Formats: sequence, structure tokens, C-alpha cells
Amino acid sequence: MGDSRVFSDYNPTATRSGAGTVSRIRLENFMCHSNLQIELCPWVNFITGQNGSGKSAILTALCIAFGSRAKGTQRASTLKDFIKTGCSYAVVEVEVKNQGEDAFKHEVYGDAIIIERRINQSTSSTVLKDFQGRKVASRKEELRELIEHFNIDVENPCVIMSQDKSREFLHSGNDKDKFKFFFKATLLQQVNDLLQSIYEQLRSANALVDELEATIKPIEKELSELQVKIKNMEHIEEISQQVQQLKKKLAWSWVYYVDKQLEDQSLKIGKLKDRIPACQEKIEQKLGKVESLRDLFTKKKAQIAHMMQKTSEVRRKQDDLRHSISSATKQKLELEEQHGRETKRIQSILKRASSLQQEVQDIQEQHVKNTQAEESEIEEKLKELQYKVDDANSTLLRLKEDERVLSESVSKGMNEIRKISEEIQNYEKEEREIRGTIQQLRQHKTNKVTAFGGDKVIHLLHIIERFHHKFNKPPIGPIGAHLTLVNGDTWAPAVENAIGRLLNAFIVTNHRDMNLLRDCAREAKYNNLQIIIYDFSRPRLNIPSSMLPQTNNPTALSVIHSENDTVLNVLVDMGSAERLVLVENYDLGKAVAFDKKIPHLKEVYTLDGYKMFSRGSVQTVLPPNKKFRTGRLCSSYDHQIKNLEQRISDFKMNAEECRKRKRAREANLQDLEGDLKNAKERCLVAERALATKTLALRDLKKSYVTERSSPAASTVDELHQEISKLHEEIQERKNFLETLRVRRDEAEAKALDLKLSFENLCESAKEELDAFEEAEGELMKIEKDLQAAEAEKAHYENIMTNKVLPDIKAAEAHYQELEENRKESSRKASIICPETDIEALGGWDGSTPEQLSAKLYRLSQRLQHESQLYSDSIDDLRMLYEKKQRKILRKQQMYQGFREKLKACQEALDLRRNKFQRNSALLKRQLTWNFNGHLGKKGISGNIKVDYEGKALRVEVKMPQDASSSTVHDTRGLSGGERSFSTLCFALALHEMTESPFRAMDEFDVFMDAVSRKISLDTLVDFALAQGSQWIFITPHDISMVKHGERIKKQQLAAPRS
Repeated sequence: MGDSRVFSDYNPTATRSGAGTVSRIRLENFMCHSNLQIELCPWVNFITGQNGSGKSAILTALCIAFGSRAKGTQRASTLKDFIKTGCSYAVVEVEVKNQGEDAFKHEVYGDAIIIERRINQSTSSTVLKDFQGRKVASRKEELRELIEHFNIDVENPCVIMSQDKSREFLHSGNDKDKFKFFFKATLLQQVNDLLQSIYEQLRSANALVDELEATIKPIEKELSELQVKIKNMEHIEEISQQVQQLKKKLAWSWVYYVDKQLEDQSLKIGKLKDRIPACQEKIEQKLGKVESLRDLFTKKKAQIAHMMQKTSEVRRKQDDLRHSISSATKQKLELEEQHGRETKRIQSILKRASSLQQEVQDIQEQHVKNTQAEESEIEEKLKELQYKVDDANSTLLRLKEDERVLSESVSKGMNEIRKISEEIQNYEKEEREIRGTIQQLRQHKTNKVTAFGGDKVIHLLHIIERFHHKFNKPPIGPIGAHLTLVNGDTWAPAVENAIGRLLNAFIVTNHRDMNLLRDCAREAKYNNLQIIIYDFSRPRLNIPSSMLPQTNNPTALSVIHSENDTVLNVLVDMGSAERLVLVENYDLGKAVAFDKKIPHLKEVYTLDGYKMFSRGSVQTVLPPNKKFRTGRLCSSYDHQIKNLEQRISDFKMNAEECRKRKRAREANLQDLEGDLKNAKERCLVAERALATKTLALRDLKKSYVTERSSPAASTVDELHQEISKLHEEIQERKNFLETLRVRRDEAEAKALDLKLSFENLCESAKEELDAFEEAEGELMKIEKDLQAAEAEKAHYENIMTNKVLPDIKAAEAHYQELEENRKESSRKASIICPETDIEALGGWDGSTPEQLSAKLYRLSQRLQHESQLYSDSIDDLRMLYEKKQRKILRKQQMYQGFREKLKACQEALDLRRNKFQRNSALLKRQLTWNFNGHLGKKGISGNIKVDYEGKALRVEVKMPQDASSSTVHDTRGLSGGERSFSTLCFALALHEMTESPFRAMDEFDVFMDAVSRKISLDTLVDFALAQGSQWIFITPHDISMVKHGERIKKQQLAAPRS
């Protein structure tokens, strides 16, 4: 045992609790010890001894006592290897102090806890005893709880550094080995392994939940199939109900159809009877006019008879003179015509004589020229024929090119006509669609509610009114019927585009009312009715301005008004109406939606139908929906109807313009086709002409006229004789022409005298003749008017006799027949069902019995066909569906719970991982500070760099005597003493960062010389006394240079037996 001395600064009265420190170690049959007991002080303990004396077995025993495995000690592979040779068991007993505030279950164990580890050949056991040696617990959990309470980690090299770890740590210069030492000493290794283990467990749990969720997929598929079957069965029930209703409607439709016929017939009889007074009045008017015209005609006729007696003699004279003038004029014209014929004849004879004289001269000249010009004439003809052939060939080519151009023009014209026809069809289609819209708007004008569901919503509201007592609170809807626009209809298109999907919806207060409303909708045949469940008792939502889009443009909520607060609340909660911004045009919408980054803005809608929004970094612009019809929220439909009618008019004008263009194109096409036909014919003619001229050219080249003839002298004599006869005839005709001229002058003088006599007679009787002619004209007009009046009178009498009265009689007979049919049809219909049933079904919709019969036949056939497809009961299917639905819902809820718990675990793991990373960084800085602090005591500076990703730790040391001021990056580059001291400073820096009630180091001074060992021992003792934990130092070297004190205890083991 070594001596001890008291430190100068030691306070003998100071005490410490020492909870968790080791006070005694007892070994029995453990390694080389048969029975060893060591008492330890709560401060610094030195244990020395020769090699083989069992010093390291003490630290191994500490590790085994606190639960370490055999491999963790690096001294054996199994616990039974620690049993001393020749023995059957081994015992390790460690006594730990348990005093002060940090005591572990002091009421159970008292001031000391004894940990006994007993090792057999096959098993081992651990027992915890109290201060009196009584057994308290034997469970590993109790030992683990004790270790965690005192923060004892024997596998941490900063708690127990075995000789193997000391040699490895002090001798190794590898950065990765230092990092492993640091990572394990600071418990980062343990935490990292734990986090990785949790991560793997979470991943396995997620995979297991995925497998569990996959097992319910077949059940979901079965559930979907059952739902389809139930819907089909419900559809069959609806068809059956429709068939029964149609049978009732068909029975009474005959009655209502006859009632309509009776009403039409009654109106027809009234109209026919209204025609009798009008027709009679017309007849009387025409009769009075005929009488007055007849009196006037008689008077005018007598007046003309008196005037005829006065003018008959004058007229006779005028007629004689007229006849004489006509005869004289005719004779004069005949003479002038005969005079002209004779003049032309003389001229013709003169021309004939001149031509004969020229012919004689030509015959004489030709005889001289023929001999010389015969060959040149043939060559000229050949050239001329060759030119004509070439010209015909070019003409043929030109005609063929014209034919090709015309053919292309015809094809182009046909394509234009087809495009114009398609344009006309498009105009007509849009016109039909607009007419349908106008019809709907007129219906909406009659009842605004129809704008939000048509006639079906009217029928649904009647049914809701009938069952209103069954609802907890009457439903509110459709939503659009409760809304009005604040500032006119300016924003109507944008508002309907923004919240249009909610305008047809109904609002109820609970799930029961929703099911009841769904039944009402099914009765009204209003499928896919949108129903929203909302609390009617909630007051109107007060949205703070900070939650609204900060823009000058209105929102959908700001331009609508409703007297019902629930409607506005639903638009806010379900439609986000307060976040839907309205703008005028596309450019302004893009600026608001994308450029300004306005907070609380969801979507932007323009007046022309564009929708714009951004989700993260993705910007989206949706074009207007052409099929989407707006105008349902407008206060007045007249303006819309007027605009649509104007559009129809524009479409008609455009269509008519297209038809005109089409007709023009068709006419042009017809002309082009005619031109094409003519071009083809001209090509054919040109081809024939070319062939003819080619043959003529060939024939001319083959023939050559060799015969020459001289003019006959007899021919010239005959021509002279004929010329003499023509001169004699000319003289005779000139004499006859003079005679005709004299007779023409006499006839002209006679006609002039007769005209003068006629003019004198007409001048004397002009006044009487004018009056007579005027009276005659008046008489003819009166006669014409009289005939017209008599024809009109006869026409109206004929209408009265043959049209009006027989039509009235036939209509009254048909009316009686319809009344009989009505009674019979009503009797038959009452047998099938009372008329009140038809009123409950909404009354007669105007369908004819033939239409209802056809519809009933189709539904009956459909019902029969679909009934054969399903044999199961709908109630059984519903029960099975509900059973499977409950089963799958329980599983889904359970799996969802798993998911939520795993998500919470994952979030907690991420949080802990982040904390782990922050703590790692803090520990790295703290290590550097502590290391530099210990080096500074010797005037040395240094730095520690930790790379967590590369798993490396590098120690940098700068010695004060180094003139170059360069830093040593590898401690192996230092001297032995410098390296030992820097390594010791690194170890002390780690010790300063870890907490434990005791620490042990085995052969910490290995590889040190005497000087380095003295410096290291002094440093260790000072640090141990200052740090405050219990320290156990084991070394085989001399420790006499260690300073003495009451806090330092030295013990020496006996030398090993030889």
C-alpha cells in the first residue's frame, strides 16, 4: 500500500455524498483471483502491481458487474471463460454508495447497494442487495434502472478505459480511430444507433401497414360491385314506379286530350260564327255599291247614245278620207319600192359588166404570168401550209393548258363551296343553341327558380312543401335563388363562373334531413342533387380584413347579397367566396394572379370567362368554357334575350351572306364547268384541224401540176358578146325607171291633198269628238267597276253559302262527338285511378296518348329486361353492403390510427435527429474549447476538427517553441512527451464532457518515459481532484512521484505466484 499525504488546499471538514461511487470490489474465482477484496476511496485511487498480478481483472469485473457482455470486455468470448481454471463458478461483488440527494431508492436499499454477479459454467445471474446484504431484486430491469439512474456506462471509454483501449487510443494516429473514440465517449454512437434502429422499425411498421391496407382492396372492390348492384336495383324500382305512373297518366291522357280537342273545337266554332256578321256586312256593302254603279252606268250610256248621233256623220267622213289617204300612201310606197328595186338592178348589171371586162383582162395577163410563177407559187403554198400546221400545233398546246387551269379552278371552287357549307351548318347550329338558351331565359323570366335546376327544382320544391313537417328545419335552396347582385349585372358572368357549382345546391341542418331531401329529390327525378350540411344557428361569419386579399378589385363575396346568413356562410366555408377575386380582362387578371403575389388570394376570374390561379411555383390559366351558360343571377332577362335575338339575327345575316356566296360560287363553278367542257371540245376540234392540215401538207408535197393550158380565144369572144347585151338591158331599165319616178310624184301629191282635207275635217269636229271619247272612257270605267263589284258580291255570297255555314255545322257535330268520347274516356280512366292521383303527380304535361303509350312500352320492355338480370333482393343486398361497409370502415379507421401514430413517431424521430445534429455540433465546439484549455496550461495551443460525414477527427497542435508557427496535424509528428501530453489533454477534454460517478483507466501511461509520466500523472491527479468524480488508475509503473493527500489512495497488488 502506498503512503498518502494531505493537499494544502484540502478541507478536512468537506464531505460529499458519493452516490454511485464504488466503495468495495470483491472477486472470487474470477480470472486469476481466488479471493480478492479492494476498498476504494471516493476520490482518487491508484492500483499498482506487476504484470500478471490481476490489475486489469478489477476493471473487467466492474464491467461484468454492471451488465457488460463478455465480448464487450475484449478479454473473453463467453462469461464462463472468466471462471478461474479449476473452479466451477465465479463471483463478482461490487458495493456502490447510495447516500445523499442522488440516492437510488434509498428507502429500499439504504446507504449502500451491493451488486453481485454469479457466473456458472452454463448460466449467470445478477442480484441486487441492500446495505445489510439482503437480496432485493434479481431482474435485469432493476440493474438497468440503477445504471441509468447513476449514468454508469461501462462500455464508454471515458468511464472505463481498459488497457487494450488505452494502447489503441494512445498509440494510434488514425483520424477515424480518434473519431470512433470521441463518438463513443460522448454517447453520440449510442444515440445514433438508437435513432437508426427506430428509423428501421418505423420503416418496417409502414411496410406492415401498407400490407394491411392492401388486404382490404378486394373488400373495397366487392363493396363497389355491391353498390353498383344496389343502384341498379333502385333504378329498376324507379322504372317500375314510373311504369305505374305512366299507366295512370295514359288512362287520363285520353280525357285531357279530348278536353283539349273540345277547347280547340269550341274556339273554332266561335271563330266561325264570328265570320257570319262580317261576311253579311261585306255582302250588303257590295250590294249597295252595285246598285249605285248600275244607275250611273245607265245614265252615262244614254248620254253617249245622244252624242253618237251628232258625231256619226263626221266619223263617216273621217273614215272615207282615212281610207283614201291609206290607199294613196300605199300606192306611193309601192312605187318607191319598185323604183328602188330597178335602181339596184341597174347597178347590179353595171357591176356584172365591169367584172366581165376585168375577167377578160385577167385571162390575158394570167397567160403571161403562169409560166414564170408556177414553181414559186407551189413553194409559197408549202410554206403557208407548214405555217398553218405549226400554228395549229401551238393552238392545241395552249388549249390544253387552258383545260388544265380550268380543271384546277373547278376543284378549288368545289372546295370553297364545301367550306361555305360547313360554315352555314355552324351558324345554324349556334342559332339552334341560342334559341334553346332564349327559351330557357324566357322560362327563367316567368319563374327565376327554374334558372337553378329547371322544372325539376320546381317539382322538388312542391314535394319539400308537402313533407316540410318531417324536416328538422326546412331546407334552404337552391342557393342561387337566394342571391342578388349588389351593383347591377356587371359582374354576373365572373360571379357565376366563380361560384356556379354551388348555385343549384340545397342546404340542410343534419344528416337525417339530407337523407329525407335525397328521397324527395328521387321522387322528383332530380338526380345528382348537391346537398350541403351546415349549422343554421351559426351567425354570419365576420371575416377580418387581414384575411381578405389586399387588392382594389372586388371579390365574389363583395358583389353578392343575400337575406339569409346561412347562404353567405356556406359560400365562404364551401366556396371560399371571400378569396375569389373578380377582374375585367385577361391582362389585369394575370397581373393580379401572378405578378403581385397577393396573400389570401385563391383564384382570379375574368368577365370573359378565364380562370387563373397559382399553386406553389405552378401558374395555371384555364380558358373559358364555351358550354357554360351565364346569366342566371341577372336581375333582368330582357336585355339578355334581346342580345341573343340580335346574335340570332347576325347569324342569319351571316348565314344568308354565306348562302349568297355559295350561290355565286356554284354559278361560277357551273360557268367554269361549261368553260371546261368547251375547252375540251376546242381541244378536240384543234386536234382534228391539225390532223387535216398535216394530211394536206403531205398531199401537196406529193402532187405537182405539170400541165399548162393557154386561154381559149372563144372564151374571150363570148365574154364581149355578154357585155354588149348587158349594156342594152341597162338602157331599157333606165327608161322604165323614169316612168316610175313620174307616177311616184303624182301619187305623193294626191296623198298630200287628202291629208290636208282630213286635217281640216278633224279641226272642225275636234271638240265634239273629244267629248265623245271622254264619255266613252268613263263608261268603260263604270262598266269595269260594276263587274268587279258584282264579282265581289258573288264571292262573299258563295263564301257564306258554301264555306261558313257548312263549316259551323260540321264543327258543332264534331263537338258533340268529342263530348261523348270524353264521357266514355273519363269513365274508363276512373276505373284505373282517381283523378286526384294525376294531380299529385304534377298534372297533365301535355303529352299525347300516343307519346305516353310509346314511352310506356319502352319502359316496360326495359323493366322486363333489367329485372331478369338481378334475382337478389335489394334489402339483402343493402344489409350485406352495410355489413361489409362497417367491417371495412373499422379497418380503415384502425389503419388510419396506425398511420397517424407512425406519423407522430416519424415527426418525433425527425425532431430528435435535428436535436442530435445540434448537440453534435455543440459537443464538437465544447471538445475544442476543453482541449485548448488543457493545452494552454503548458503554453501550447491546439484545435480539434471533427468531420461527422467523413467520420474522422483530426488533432492539431502548435508548440510555443516552433519558430515557423506551423501547426502539426498528426500527433505522431510530435516528440514522445508532446504526443503523450496532447493525447492526455484530448482524453481529459472528453472526460470533462461526460458524466459518471466513477471513472477507471488501465495502463494510461503506456509508451511514456519518466518525464512524460510525471507530467501526465500530475495533470491527471489535478484534473481528477478538480473534476470531483471517483477515479481509479491502474498502472504497472512506479507512482512514487504522485503527490500524497487524504483524497488519494494507493494500493499495490501482490506479485503473481511463480
